Amino acid sequence: QVQLVESGGGLVQPGGSLRLSCAASGRTDSTFVMGWFRQAPGKEREGVSCMSNIGHSTDYADSVKGRFTMSRSYTENTIYLQMNDLKPEDTAVYYCAVTWAPPQTMCSMQSSDYDHWGQGTQVTVSS
Repeated sequence: QVQLVESGGGLVQPGGSLRLSCAASGRTDSTFVMGWFRQAPGKEREGVSCMSNIGHSTDYADSVKGRFTMSRSYTENTIYLQMNDLKPEDTAVYYCAVTWAPPQTMCSMQSSDYDHWGQGTQVTVSS
């Protein structure tokens, strides 16, 4: 089992930045495939970014490409989501998620492919 705890959310003005963290404890190893997801009020959960367990390949939703960057610290057992040039439409609860998978250079942004989830952190972009 693995436990995930997100932090770093908050209120920010349009054009601002936030860095979300997701600390993992319990069973943690390099075979994780990891993802960030978000859910806005009245909308379905959507994939934001993901990272493979081989080569740290990343993928991003078109809506955040060029603005968001996902990274991982093995020593800290933490994954990050750096969010720049935030827009009001980025307002949502953000979740990190992991799943164990065979070594692969691709990752999924489908929530159904992930087994373990954090509790979420609220991001609000407003002036």
